[in-house]
Order: sequence, then C-alpha cells, then structure tokens
Amino acid sequence: MRRALYTDDHEQYRETVREFFAREVTPYFLGWEQAKLIDPKVFRAAAAQGIYGLAVPEEYGGAGETDYRYRMVVNEEAARVGATSFNMTLGLQDDLVLAYLLDLTTEDQKKRWLVPFTRGDLLGALAMTEPGTGSDLQGIRTAAHRDGTGPDADWLLTGQKTFISSATSADFVIVAARTDPDAGSRGFSLLVVERGMAGFTRGRKLDKVGLHGQDTGELYFDNVRVPAENLIGTEGHGMAHLMSHLPQERLGIIASAYTVAREVYEATVRYCFERTAFDRAVGDFQHSRFVLAEMSTELDVAEAFVDRCVLAFNAGELTVVDAAKGKWYLSELQKRVTDQCVQLHGGYGYMLEYPVARAFVDGRVQTIYGGTTEIMKEIIGRDIAQRARP
Repeated sequence: MRRALYTDDHEQYRETVREFFAREVTPYFLGWEQAKLIDPKVFRAAAAQGIYGLAVPEEYGGAGETDYRYRMVVNEEAARVGATSFNMTLGLQDDLVLAYLLDLTTEDQKKRWLVPFTRGDLLGALAMTEPGTGSDLQGIRTAAHRDGTGPDADWLLTGQKTFISSATSADFVIVAARTDPDAGSRGFSLLVVERGMAGFTRGRKLDKVGLHGQDTGELYFDNVRVPAENLIGTEGHGMAHLMSHLPQERLGIIASAYTVAREVYEATVRYCFERTAFDRAVGDFQHSRFVLAEMSTELDVAEAFVDRCVLAFNAGELTVVDAAKGKWYLSELQKRVTDQCVQLHGGYGYMLEYPVARAFVDGRVQTIYGGTTEIMKEIIGRDIAQRARP
C-alpha cells in the first residue's frame, strides 16, 4: 500500500539527512563502536544541519519545528546505514532531554541551556534508574534536601544511578531525586546536575551486549551542591513530570524499533536472493518464502500503527496507553524479525561485520528500557480493567 505519512518537505529533508550520514557518520561509525564512545564533534555537525533539536524555538537558535515526522526521517536514514548507537543518542537528546527542557524550564533556564544545546555544544542525560530500582520509580532512593530555608536555598544531593545512557559524555544530567521522604509520589523533584559540580562523579562505563557506541554508565552524587535555580518543573511534581513525558520517550522506541526491523528485513530479502544453497537461491525455498511473507505482512501492519502514533503525537493525542501498546508490540516485533533474519543469513548472520548481526545485539534492549514489555502490558491491562468496571 502507498504510505501517505510524508510530504515533499519531509522528502527534501531526507536528502539533507542522508547526505549528513554519508559524510559525517558512515565513515566513522564502526570506529565509534570499537572505542565505545561517539566523537562529540559529530553532534555539533548534526545540530548545524538540523538533524536534531528542530523543536527548539527560533529565539533560542532552533527551527521551532515540532512535527515528529522529521524525527521519523532521521530514524529511517540511521537504520539504512546501521548507525543505531548514534541514532539512540540523538533520540535521547530529542525525545527525552529536549522535551524536559522545553516543557519544564523557566525563561532564564531556557537561555542558559537551550542555546548551547541547539549548537550541539551541550549534551544531556536523564537519570532515573538506580541499582535497586528499575521500572519501580517509586523506589528511588537518591535524595536531596535544602541547605537552609526558603526557595533560594541550594540542594544537597546524594545517591547513585545506573544504566544511564550517555553517562560519560553528558554535560548535564536531569536527576530524579526524592526531595520529601514523607510525601509519597509527590515527594520527588527534578534537579539538573552539571559537569564539574563537586561531589558529582562518573562510574565505570558499562560493558553492554549491544549499542557499543553509546556510552552507558553509573553516576554518583556525594552531597552535590545543586543551586536552587537548577530545579526544573515544580518541586514535588517530579514523578508527574516523568510520567507525562513517557509517551514521547516510548514513541522514540517505537520509531527506532520499526525502522530497524524494516531495514533488516529489506537487507535479508536481498541476501536471500543473492545467496545460493543446493543450486537455488535461499529465497526460492518454500520455508524461506513463508518466513519472508510473514515478516513483510507484520511490518506492513505495524507501519500503519506507527504512522498513526506519529500523527497522534503531532496532534497532542498520543496517550500513555497507546504509547505502551506500540512500545511493547514494536520492540517485540523488532526482536522477532531480527532473530529470523539472522537465521536466514545462516553463519554470516552471526558475524558482526554483517549489519544483521549488529542489529540483533543492538535491538535486544528495546524490550527492556523505556519500560519493559511486562510493564507495558500492566499499563494496558489496568486501563482495560478500569474501563470495564461499572
């Protein structure tokens, strides 16, 4: 079926994005994977080309473009060249960090952080997960208290975070901390911790199964003095702020899951009709054709839902429940498709020099971060139960 998601403007933007990846990413990407760190210079180049940060208002140096279809184009072009780690970092900046900066900061904070962010000079991270808490954010133990009285008193922050994407490279980190131990879900706030603050240290870079180019690590806070003006959003509303931004975070995972699965499938189709076995193309065996047919159908059906999610987000209508449906289904589909594509490649599919192998290991985390498949189903199930009760 003809896909009607994009306009001519989006396709013109695609040309810019494709040229950027060919010039700035493809020649260097495997080196970043080996170094387990992306060269920060590429983010300045990406920002200059409008590859991310488009939603930043013009008064802070951005384009003021909030249409998520442009982010989808970047996802597709990143998947086309297999630059998953780099795209995940772009997604962290666009779908999480920037969303918090746009929605929760004051005018002074916007001038302070958005301007260098838009130039690619400032990379951010979001720190929620702790060693003893995964999906259960209510269990956060990192805590902060005022060093004095009144709203102008500094915060003293103590605790530990783990599994933090861009932990090493981030210039600032949005930290979820318990600021009132007696207030339950209304006892959390969001504090921005900046590089160089005394008591803020980075732990080891974690050795992951995949996404090697994107640094993931641990963060430690030992009585870090955080200025009062580094509180973003409303004190005590940190949990609500986190929950309200989950649809966009999960839309980012939906987009990357679909685009990677689609690209791996297309590469596998080509391989199946180039590779021969027993004097026949691998794709000419009935079993291979059936597997390809199943994947093609599932991806086409999923594409329709992905496009609806994108348009719903643009209209401000993407709900927590719909994002949860898309997140678990698309991430599980990606896992299933890449596994089948590895099988169709045979031994070559297990070699990391082949994109399908890298997609296999890079994609495994998709059903885990951003909320596990099990948590997504719980969110959907609770909504079903609430609607079913009289």
